[in-house]
Amino acid sequence: MSRTRRRGWLALVAAATLTAAIPPLSTAGPSVAAEPPRQENGMTLWYDEPATDWESQSLPIGSGALGASVFGGVQTEQLQFNEKTLWTGGPGSPGYDFGNWTSPRPGALEAVQQRIAADGQADPEWVADQLGQPKHGFGAYQTFGDLRLTQPQAPPEVTGYRRHLDLSTATAGVRYAAGGTEFTREYFASAADQVIVARLSANQPGQVGFTAAVTAPDNRSKSARAGDGRLTFSGHLTDNGMRFAAQVQVLNEGGSRTDNADGSVTVQAADAVTLVLAAGTDYAPVHPAYRTGTDPLTGVSQRVDQAVAKGLTAVRTAHVADHRALFDRVDLQLGQQPPPVPTDDLLRSYQDGSAPPAARKALEVLYFQYGRYLLIASSRPGSLPANLQGVWNNSTSPPWSADYHVNINLQMNYWPAETTNLSETTAPLFDYVDSMVPPGEVTAREMFGNRGWVVHNETNPFGFTGVHDWATAFWFPESGAWLAQHYYEHYLFTRDEAFLRERAYPMMKSLAQFWIDELVADPRDGKLVVTPSYSPEQGPFTAGASMSQQIVGDLLTNTVAAAKSLGDNGFAGEAADVLSRLDPGLRIGSWGQLQEWKTDQDDPGNQHRHVSHLFALHPGSRVTPATTPEFAEAAKVSLTARGDGGTGWSKAWKINFWARLLDGDHAHTMLSELLKTSTLTNLWDTHPPFQIDGNFGATAGVAEMLLQSHSGAVDVLPALPGSWADGSVRGLRARGDLTADVDWSGGAANRIALTAGHTGAVDVRSGLFEGPFEVRDTTTGQVVEVAGEGDRITLNAEQGHRYEAKALASVSIMAPDEVSPGTPFTAEVTVAATGKPLPRGDVRLSLPAGWTAIPATQPSAPLRADTARTHRFEITPSSGSASLHAVATGDGWTVRASRQVG
Repeated sequence: MSRTRRRGWLALVAAATLTAAIPPLSTAGPSVAAEPPRQENGMTLWYDEPATDWESQSLPIGSGALGASVFGGVQTEQLQFNEKTLWTGGPGSPGYDFGNWTSPRPGALEAVQQRIAADGQADPEWVADQLGQPKHGFGAYQTFGDLRLTQPQAPPEVTGYRRHLDLSTATAGVRYAAGGTEFTREYFASAADQVIVARLSANQPGQVGFTAAVTAPDNRSKSARAGDGRLTFSGHLTDNGMRFAAQVQVLNEGGSRTDNADGSVTVQAADAVTLVLAAGTDYAPVHPAYRTGTDPLTGVSQRVDQAVAKGLTAVRTAHVADHRALFDRVDLQLGQQPPPVPTDDLLRSYQDGSAPPAARKALEVLYFQYGRYLLIASSRPGSLPANLQGVWNNSTSPPWSADYHVNINLQMNYWPAETTNLSETTAPLFDYVDSMVPPGEVTAREMFGNRGWVVHNETNPFGFTGVHDWATAFWFPESGAWLAQHYYEHYLFTRDEAFLRERAYPMMKSLAQFWIDELVADPRDGKLVVTPSYSPEQGPFTAGASMSQQIVGDLLTNTVAAAKSLGDNGFAGEAADVLSRLDPGLRIGSWGQLQEWKTDQDDPGNQHRHVSHLFALHPGSRVTPATTPEFAEAAKVSLTARGDGGTGWSKAWKINFWARLLDGDHAHTMLSELLKTSTLTNLWDTHPPFQIDGNFGATAGVAEMLLQSHSGAVDVLPALPGSWADGSVRGLRARGDLTADVDWSGGAANRIALTAGHTGAVDVRSGLFEGPFEVRDTTTGQVVEVAGEGDRITLNAEQGHRYEAKALASVSIMAPDEVSPGTPFTAEVTVAATGKPLPRGDVRLSLPAGWTAIPATQPSAPLRADTARTHRFEITPSSGSASLHAVATGDGWTVRASRQVG
C-alpha cells in the first residue's frame, strides 16, 4: 500500500491512539506542554499508520507480570493485555499428571538402553512408544483480554499520524490531528507499581471521549461491572478453574463520566483521561496445588488504589526511573544515523539492500537494544520468567502453548541478561527453576529411580517435569543441567558468594546427583554416557550424543569448581571422579566436522536448524580457538556445512557461534540474515511464527562480538566485524564482576575502561596492548603498573576502582568509500603518537588477493609525542569491495587498523 493510500485510509481505521509526546500524568490541574518525540537518540520504533495485525505490527509494553500490545488505531483502540500466570492446564484440568507415567513401567528405560546398545541406535517413534505418553492437561498461556476504547464517531480527516515505542523510557504512544485538534496518547506498563497506565489528551478542551470496555474469549466465566469509574472484570477459566480479575480505573479531567450497566465506562467532552489497569490470578508457584486459595481481586484493587493515590505523575516518574536504571546501563555507538523514515520502511530498505551504511547500523543498534528492552519488559522479580513470547500473547491456543521449552528456548531468553548488564532480570528464571525441583524430584524417582530432579523437553508453570509423546521433541532430561549453567554463570558474573552457597550450588549438586545415578558405562569403550540420548530434533536415539555429553560435562565441571570453593570436598571428589570417566562428546569426524553423535554419521549436506552439538562452543566454554584450536576448527567446519539459514532463533544462535569462533564478519552476516528474513515489522523475531528467543539470542550475540570473558580473560572486541570499524560501547559486563567501556577506531580499541566489583587479578586481552599504552586508576588518578606479554595484561584491581587503558599510538586509514576494479586510488595511512614519543618503525598495508599497493611497506621515522605522520599508498583494486588492513610496527610494539571500502 502506498503512503498516499495509507494516509487516506487512516480516517477509516477502528482503533484508538497513543503518543510519545505526553503531558506529565495528573488527575487534576492544567496539562503541561508535551515534550517532543525522542527520535534523536535512535531508540524509537515508529510508524505512520495503526497496527492491524497483532503479531507483526502491535507494539509491546510490559512490567514483567503484565504485558500489553498497542495497536494505536483512531476510532477504536485495542489494547490487548496479558498477565503471565493466566494459564489453562495444571491442577484442576482433567487428567493432569505432571507428565509422569500414569502407571508403572518397570524395565521400560532399560529396554530402550538395551536396544541402543545392541543396535547402536533406536527409532524415535519406537522410543516414544516405550517412554512417552500423550499430554494430559498441559495447558497453554492465555490472553487475558482486550481493553477497547471506542469513540462514537470516526474523527474527520486524520493527518500527521505517528505511532511509536520509545525504548529508552518504555513508553508507547500515538499522535494525530483531526478537525483542528491534536490528539495524543501514551501507554506504559510500570514494574514499580504493577499497573498499566494510559493517558489520552488533546490540545483543545472538551475533545476527549470514548467508551472503555474489557472483552475476553469464551473459554471462561466472565463478570463485568462498573462503579465510580472503575471497571471490574473477573471470572475463572473453564479448563482448570483458575480465578482471574482485572480492574480499570477511569479518571477524567473535565467533561462527564458514566458507569454503564454492561460494565463499561463512558467519558464525554473531557480535556484528558487517564486509565489505570491491574490484573492478576490465584496462581502460586508451589507444588502440588499451584493456587493461593485467595481471591485475586483483592490484590488487583489494592494495586489500582495505590497507583491512583500515589498520583499519576509520580507513577510515571517512578516507571521511567525504574526502567532507565536498567536500560541506560549499556550504550552502543557504531556511527549510526537513524533516517527520518518509519521503522517498517527502514527494515525494508535494510532487507533490499538500499539502506546506506549509517542507516543499517541504526537498525542493528536499535535491534540490539530492543532485545534488552524486551527482557526488561518481560522478566522482572516476582513474576514468571519470559516464555516463548515473553509476556505477550493474543490467543487461547498460542504456538507451542507459548510455554517453556527447555531444550534451548528458555535458556536463550536469558543469554543477554548477564552480558548486557541486566542481571536482575534473572530472578524470575531462578525462582521458576527452583519451583520445578519438588515435582522434578518425583519424576526423577518414579521414571528413573534417581536422586535429584529432572525436567524434560518442555514445561509449564504447574510442574510438568515428565514427558509427552512427540517423538522428536519429548525426551531431553539434560534440560535441568543446562538450566543450572545459568545459576553458575550468574555467580561468575556477580561473584555473589551467598547466591552460590544458598541457591546455585544446591541446585547444581542436586542435578549432578541425578546424572551420577543416571550415566551408563558404554560397552564400546567404558566411558560414561547418556542413554537414551537424542540430538534435537533429528536423527535416531543413540548413546552419548555430543550435546548430551557436553551439557552433562558442563554441569559436572561447574559443580566440582563450586564444591571446592565452598569446601564440600567429599562431593567435589565424587563428581570429579565421574567427570574423569565421562565421554566428553568431542570428536572430529571423517570430513573434519565436530561430530554430532558418538559414531561418525554426520551428513555434510545436512542443513538442519539445530546445531546442538556445538554446545561446548556456546553457551559452553570447553571449545575455544585459543585452548582447543582443533575442535574450534571442527566446529567451524560443522557450522559452515549447516549454512546460514534456519529459523529466527537458529540464526541468533549462529551469531553467537561465529562470535565465539572470532569471525566477526560471519557473525555480522548472521545478524543481517536474521534482520532480512526472520524479523517482523515491529522487530519481533519470527520462527515463524513469532518466537521471542531470536530477539534475545541476537542481542546476546552482539555482546559476544564486542566482549567475551569465558576463556579466562576479558577479551575486548574479539569478533568485531569490518562494517563496525569505528564505535564505542558502554556498560557491558564480564565474568569476575567487571563492567567494561570500550572506544575503538579502525577496527582497533584505543581506550578500555574496566570497573571492578571485587578485588583481585584481572586478565585482559586486546590488540591495544601490543602497542604503546598506559593504564591509569581513574579512581586515584595514578598510573598503574601491569604485567603482560603480547596482547594480554594482568591487572591487580581493587573493588570499586575504575581502570582505564589508553593507546599511546594509533593508525588510521583514509580511502574512498567506493572503488572500481582496475581503477587506482590513493589510501592514506596515518600513524599518530599520543602522550609519548613513538620510535622508528614500518608501516605496511595488507590487501586482499589480486589487489596491489605501491609501495607495500614504508619506513616510519620516529614521532614526537602528540604528532602524526601520513603515508600514501597507490592501490589498484581487483574487485569493488574489500577490507584494507594497516599495521605499524617497531621495536616491541604493533598497532593496527582496518577499513572497508566498497
